[in-house]
Amino acid sequence: MDQLVWRVLPMLALLVSFLVFFYLQDSYKAQLSPFIKLPGDECSLLPHRHYWISSKRIVTPQGIISGSVEINEGEIVSIIEGYGKQGNSMQEAVIDYGEAVVMPGLIDVHVHLDEPGRTEWEGFDTGTRAAAAGGVTTVVDMPLNNYPTTVSKETLQLKLEAAEKKLYVDVGFWGGLIPENALNTSILEGLLSAGVLGVKSFMCPSGIDDFPMTTIDHIKEGLSVLAKYRRPLLVHAEIQQDSKNHLELKGNGDPRAYLTYLNTRPPSWEQAAIKELVDVTKDTIIGGPLEGAHVHIVHLSDSSASLDLIKEAKSRGDSISVETCPHYLAFSSEEIPDRDTRFKCSPPIRDALNKEKLWEAVLEGHIDLLSSDHSPTVPELKLLEEGDFLRAWGGISSLQFDLPVTWSYGKKHGLTLEQLSLLWSKKPATFAGLESKGAIAVGNHADIVVWQPELEFDLNDDYPVFIKHPSLSAYMGRRLSGKVLDTFVRGNLVFKDGKHAPAACGVPILAK
Repeated sequence: MDQLVWRVLPMLALLVSFLVFFYLQDSYKAQLSPFIKLPGDECSLLPHRHYWISSKRIVTPQGIISGSVEINEGEIVSIIEGYGKQGNSMQEAVIDYGEAVVMPGLIDVHVHLDEPGRTEWEGFDTGTRAAAAGGVTTVVDMPLNNYPTTVSKETLQLKLEAAEKKLYVDVGFWGGLIPENALNTSILEGLLSAGVLGVKSFMCPSGIDDFPMTTIDHIKEGLSVLAKYRRPLLVHAEIQQDSKNHLELKGNGDPRAYLTYLNTRPPSWEQAAIKELVDVTKDTIIGGPLEGAHVHIVHLSDSSASLDLIKEAKSRGDSISVETCPHYLAFSSEEIPDRDTRFKCSPPIRDALNKEKLWEAVLEGHIDLLSSDHSPTVPELKLLEEGDFLRAWGGISSLQFDLPVTWSYGKKHGLTLEQLSLLWSKKPATFAGLESKGAIAVGNHADIVVWQPELEFDLNDDYPVFIKHPSLSAYMGRRLSGKVLDTFVRGNLVFKDGKHAPAACGVPILAK
């Protein structure tokens, strides 16, 4: 009998060790740190590929639920209602976020990462770190202000090479529509075939020498090609007009006065451009000669006649959409100090009444999505110091703060968590053709942001900011609500507690 006991005891000890190990794995919580890093896997701060996320507030397409989301190999494989319910296997880790909100990662479709060529302005490394820190899991990069601009398959290849091993979130790419490729469809088709998600054009000077403006005739040529690929044309919708009379009325022509700059780009510039565009988009209706093409107005500032033109075009069935940005919803011209060129953007930030009308349009669904127009392109630092609005580049820069800025100002207007997710996740995903992103749904990428809407923080020098030029953000010095805790990209925990994963494992997204 004694011999049998001595034989069985080692086996029992081994069995108990396994049970304790799996129990500890199962009781893993988000609050525990530091994380155990698996050998050879530096993409994630989490040592699991199969795990559950639990919360009392999970934003899904069906509404906010209390429950759990199962993630395996980067995808959402199941969603169950009932807080505290998880899988049956003791080997499955559970991250319990309690009252924190679990929401689809934000998708920012208007970001300037400026690489190659102008990394000193911004770059893939700093820009995507900022995105991850702000709960933005996918961005779509604009074809300027990098050098050379992305206007051909060859320059797209340069962009892809520059991005290698620098992406902390997934990144898609817009190409550029300029007169050269609008009139040479083989160049444009080569660019589209190479994988850009759509193309962007300016109806006024862009400020970049190798990205010239397009006329409405160039746009028509581009749309005829885009219709075949069923990809959108994004348009900076301003047509330059004589603003001399505006300058004489207000601002006294002082380049350091914000009012001077505001009056050099009146609402009539946006209205003139949009009027020409909606005259073309009537051909995008079902059965029209441009069916399959789509026009998207970027960063709308004017909430009066410009918005009315877009509403009318939508009502008749035109394929047209519009975005606005957090800075137009957060700031008004009356509060912008003279000389503070951090607030410069094009089109400009207009008055408080205009801001309130923009909010109405957002909440009523007339504005389709939000984007940051992240563009801290600030080479002329001396001009910024001098406060010259007419010559300096702007520095709004909100990529890391898309979520808290929108929430902080939006909740005062009645914005809900569901609306926030729709504007920043689902609609941008649909617009950019990202079928596996934008919602917490079975089969989608596990792109998730976990955040605390009620938590307030001061955006000051002590707050970790990851954009290239943090001091140039117009949001510095603000008190905001909604702190990002964790960010997951395709199941990888890429950001937690102010720290990024050791390796940049985001992937480029190319259209097929």
